[in-house]
Amino acid sequence: MKKGVMTVVFGLVAVALVAAPLTSYAGGTVTGKVTSAGKSESKEFSFAKFPNPKFCPKIPKKELSQGDKRILNSIEVGKDGGLKAAVVAISDIEDKAFMDGYKGTDVVAEFCEFQPYTGVVVKQKNFHVENHDSDPDDPKSVKGVLHNPHSFEVMGSSSTTIFNIGLAEKGSKLDKPAVLRKDKQGSMMRLQCDQHEFMQSFFLPVSNPHYAVVGDDGSFEIKDVPAGKHKIVAWHPFAGRVEADVDVPEGGKVEAKLQVKK
Repeated sequence: MKKGVMTVVFGLVAVALVAAPLTSYAGGTVTGKVTSAGKSESKEFSFAKFPNPKFCPKIPKKELSQGDKRILNSIEVGKDGGLKAAVVAISDIEDKAFMDGYKGTDVVAEFCEFQPYTGVVVKQKNFHVENHDSDPDDPKSVKGVLHNPHSFEVMGSSSTTIFNIGLAEKGSKLDKPAVLRKDKQGSMMRLQCDQHEFMQSFFLPVSNPHYAVVGDDGSFEIKDVPAGKHKIVAWHPFAGRVEADVDVPEGGKVEAKLQVKK
């Protein structure tokens, strides 16, 4: 009996030694805020210059529809400098398992707006766009308001088309891979409707799950980041991009203050 007890005890010790490393690398959390030294910027588009000038102004977000004009808030900066819609990501980790398992980026066209305004994309993985719009008051658009999602890989002043597909009916979808060739050089993906120029969205290429789209006040939290020194990037399609170093403590938190400049 005593020999049997000793065998069990040694077995438990062995299991404990094997399990310990698996639980000691949970990583840490990066929190912070993205700010901008600049000011808010917006663009105005006349609904009359584009198709569906009676339907598009019905967008529930009244701040985007003012009279006969559609407002594109390209940069939104709060009173304390918080930058809305910025994307933050750990940029020096390439997680093959994450990239292989990425299910795709989802975008919807609703009331002549692409949602979300900013997000992330993984190269060669699918990009989904679904049309939610139809106008029962327009005989030509009862089945659907025609949207034409046109995507580009943008690097500096140059851009290359990725896909350009019309979605003529409500419920119609496209599902195409995000073919990115310059993501490691700092490119981004831009989506714009060829029918309605004010429909625009932007996406940062990522290679791991450690990213976040900031809150309205610019704040963010990224959990389970591997412990150690890393590069972190804060990006906004119009406000700019900044990169910094963070030292993530095992099981702890580190704060990153990131100010984006054009």
